[in-house]
Amino acid sequence: MSKRLAIVDDDYDVRNLLQNSLAADGYAVTALSSGVGIEGILAKEPHDLVLVDVGLPDLDGLTLTRRLREKFDIGIIIISGRGDLTDRIVGLEVGADDYVTKPFELKEVHARIRSVLRRQERERGAGLSLHGEQFRFEGWTLDTSSRSLRDEAKQVVGLTTGEYKLLETFVRRPNRVLSRAFLLDLAHDNDSPAFDRSVDVAIARLRKKLGDVSTSPELIKTVRNGGYIFVAKVEVSSG
Repeated sequence: MSKRLAIVDDDYDVRNLLQNSLAADGYAVTALSSGVGIEGILAKEPHDLVLVDVGLPDLDGLTLTRRLREKFDIGIIIISGRGDLTDRIVGLEVGADDYVTKPFELKEVHARIRSVLRRQERERGAGLSLHGEQFRFEGWTLDTSSRSLRDEAKQVVGLTTGEYKLLETFVRRPNRVLSRAFLLDLAHDNDSPAFDRSVDVAIARLRKKLGDVSTSPELIKTVRNGGYIFVAKVEVSSG
């Protein structure tokens, strides 16, 4: 079955270019000029990945990315004309898996899409092979079969694929110092561009979602010149 992608971009030329190129590559493509209605479409027909333009006229792309991350287990790639480091970091902070700047090469977009989709497949496959292990810590439960994080009230907290992999790595290796280089390798394939701050961004997002105050963290602690360490007591059980 072909992967299903969605494109949300108000620029007709860009949207049409992407739609035709991705369809020719075998993807099933839904193309929208507005962010309004995309959530209903995804709820009715699950998609594997969505390309979101930042400069949408009705609902800005960053807000839309945040909302999609909270509600759906889906790959998200932001497309933007703003490409400096701060903009990229903001895009990752709101939940994107990757960030592409305009003007772009179609080959690059295709490569980044394949990279995000591969990470999703690997992580979902890993969850199934582990027979649904559940990791409990400080009132939280990370379930590898559903790749979900739930709080004490059993409410699901949305995670990007990178955040999920990072948290799973921590709960499997509590009280061990993990270097930034090691953590960076987890979140990126060999053909997926990475930059040093991406680990710090992912850590900051995890801390926020876990209610772990960044100025005085109690779960994920920074080790100077060493990396990070997950200090919570972790209990493991089969699902």
